[in-house]
Amino acid sequence: MTSLLHPLLFFLLILLQVHLSNQSEDNLIPPSLCTGHPGTPGSSGAPGGPGLPGRDGRDGRDAAAGEAGPKGDAGNPGEAGIRGLVGDRGDPGAKGEGGKAGECAVAPKSAFSAKLSEGRALPLAVGEAVGFDQVTVNEQGDYDAGTGRFTCKVPGLYYFAVHATVYRASLQFDLMKNAHAAASYFQFFGNWAKPAALSGGSLLHLAPGDQVWVRMALSEYSGFYSSAKTDSTFTGFLVYSDWKNSAVFA
Repeated sequence: MTSLLHPLLFFLLILLQVHLSNQSEDNLIPPSLCTGHPGTPGSSGAPGGPGLPGRDGRDGRDAAAGEAGPKGDAGNPGEAGIRGLVGDRGDPGAKGEGGKAGECAVAPKSAFSAKLSEGRALPLAVGEAVGFDQVTVNEQGDYDAGTGRFTCKVPGLYYFAVHATVYRASLQFDLMKNAHAAASYFQFFGNWAKPAALSGGSLLHLAPGDQVWVRMALSEYSGFYSSAKTDSTFTGFLVYSDWKNSAVFA
């Protein structure tokens, strides 16, 4: 009996499997009717690695120049820098061309000296000029032997001197500047057997045109004398000139 149950059980198991398989196919639900609610978002993934460098883009076109902005305020002056080192001495430059020759400055001059010629007839009338007629120096021609007068051409300070040999007479004369006596000299005769001398000098400031001369003061005091061994002289010369800032003097 047991041998008959095994085939029967096996047959029953097959029928049951076929029945259950048909029943499961009949109970299948279409996927469209089984849509559920979205699930919760998942956690962020790990950061990815750096990508490869992108290609260079093309250069854009130049834009038009913009308008100039307003001028800014001047900045504060900066501090002075440290003085630099002295540089090397440069080479000598080329020699320059010579300048034009200038005018030669000549100091103003005026001088004369004259004496009475031997045997000159004296006395003279009062107020007349003593004519020292024998000129020894008169390069500028400022002294006139014909009138016995010196005429100033160069303004300045002059020195004049008169030396008289006096013989057997008294002598008085004046050194004149124009019509005024600048100095007067006198010697009285004392019955000397030999000639005596009377000399005097004076500094005078003259302007062009001024005249200096020797005037006989008294007719009875006219003892000017000259001979081969003694002279009476009249001399004058410029000490310094009043001319200034002149390159050349006449």
